Amino acid sequence: MRINMTRIKLIEKEEASDEVKAIYNDIEAAFGMVPNLFKTYAHFPALLRVNWEKTKVLLMNGELPRELKESIAVVVSAANSCKYCVAAHSMALQMMGFSQERIDDLTKNIESTQITPRDKKILEYARKATLTPHKITDTETDELKSFGITESQIVEVLGVMELFTGYNKFLDSLAVPLT
Repeated sequence: MRINMTRIKLIEKEEASDEVKAIYNDIEAAFGMVPNLFKTYAHFPALLRVNWEKTKVLLMNGELPRELKESIAVVVSAANSCKYCVAAHSMALQMMGFSQERIDDLTKNIESTQITPRDKKILEYARKATLTPHKITDTETDELKSFGITESQIVEVLGVMELFTGYNKFLDSLAVPLT
């Protein structure tokens, strides 16, 4: 059994190619450090680049607020049992002012979370999309629209869900540690 050991080597900045170093610089500018997720993707620089670009588009841009997208990351990652992403994005939410109790509700019981009915519906939709996408109904999508959520925002919600579902599986498959 491995404890805090990744199955493949993390590429540190000092040993990275110039291409990877440039991407790392961009990641550091956004996060203040390079998460181990990206140090793992560095084995395949083109994939590192596109995943970083997709992360920037989905987390740092778009129509939905960053707090909601970080909440989606926590909900989806908890549904997928990815401890790395739950921990990383729980820390992000704490830095945004979320209490530990509120974060715990996101991971265990969305229904009791103290958020707007609109955001609760978004989080429930994202969770269902990650676990049983084939069971999402027209009615559920229409309910999102009834809260004023645009089709563009629905695509953004699902984009964040899809990003983290992929990251969850990647990180867990390689046993990448948070630190």
